[in-house]
Amino acid sequence: MPVTLPFEVTLFGSPFWDNLALLIGQILLILILVWVVFVLVMVVLIVLSIKRKHLYFPMLLRPVLAFTEGAVATGCQVLGVDSGQLMEFLIRIDNDMNTTMFAAVPVESRAVFFPHCLRSAKCPARLTPDGLKCISCGRCGLGSVIPPLEDAGYLTFLIPGSTFVKRMVKKYRPQAMIGVGCIVEVKEGLELGKRIHMITLGVVTKTDGCVETTMDWDELLEVASIGLAEPIVRREEERKE
Repeated sequence: MPVTLPFEVTLFGSPFWDNLALLIGQILLILILVWVVFVLVMVVLIVLSIKRKHLYFPMLLRPVLAFTEGAVATGCQVLGVDSGQLMEFLIRIDNDMNTTMFAAVPVESRAVFFPHCLRSAKCPARLTPDGLKCISCGRCGLGSVIPPLEDAGYLTFLIPGSTFVKRMVKKYRPQAMIGVGCIVEVKEGLELGKRIHMITLGVVTKTDGCVETTMDWDELLEVASIGLAEPIVRREEERKE
């Protein structure tokens, strides 16, 4: 049997609650409009940075992108920037923000991680607990950069999988690392560096794929030379049959 109250309940029908609901709605609308405008500004800055090859406000863009990457990516695609270009831009921002800290790390506390796809299909390197051991056979470019990197003081790892990165970081505890790979691998490596509080720079290979990929070795050595008194130079080597 329904119960009839001796008085009328008008709590949410009063002018006070009507005005409060209207105010909340207006505030939410303003916040949404501000967010949309903010995202549009970020999209314009990113597109200009990519087209003009100059970073505009990187200290602002990177933390904001952490929260608005999905919306910004959609906006960039509308303006003709594909996902690959956006990822390259994100890598560039991370590198730019980490360069000063990387330069301050002693070279003996740095590591370089190479993907196994850079080696020759006929690579004679054997797998060890620390990854593949390059013997500088001359069949690929790794033998021209790994020895000078190690001579400079770097730890170098030629790894068959990303799980090796965490294992080697835990084992040798470098303070900074350079990750080499395709765009996706480098982006994931930079994100890993953030999670484990590791100063990380990324160098993207020139070609993708799982076998005999290529890269700009001089670009890698230029990055590896950051903060050093003398630049690291490639070693000329003869192919060993």
